[in-house]
Amino acid sequence: MDPGSFILSHAGLFAAAFLAATILPFQSELVLIGLLVAEPTHWATLLFAASLGNTLGSVVNWVLGRLIERFRDRSWFPVKQRDYERVERWYARWGIWSLLFAWLPFGGDALTVVAGALRTPLLPFVLLVGIGKTARYAVLVAATLGWLA
Repeated sequence: MDPGSFILSHAGLFAAAFLAATILPFQSELVLIGLLVAEPTHWATLLFAASLGNTLGSVVNWVLGRLIERFRDRSWFPVKQRDYERVERWYARWGIWSLLFAWLPFGGDALTVVAGALRTPLLPFVLLVGIGKTARYAVLVAATLGWLA
């Protein structure tokens, strides 16, 4: 693979993973699998690009949570007060350790927004979300390359 193709493929994977972590509907797993099939020797740099992009996309959600929380008393706020309080109680119960599951397809993105709204410090947020998302991509890499057989 020439250097230009290497950079383009990794940048594309980073972008797909970044978008997949935001509230926008996007898939990064298929992009990663396709690139792994095409260039299995680049598994480590592909894992890094996907993990970094997906984690930084979650930081966007965290920022959105920090910004939108101040509007929760407005009539147009997308979450009702009782639902917001229920989420606060849930997050208080499970705490920041729940961020290890921010990779889940249902609720993972919402969890990162809630973490921002509830003022979870950025450094623990990035570390826990990054660990969870990297672990998920590592399992996908291992499965794609047949390491789990």
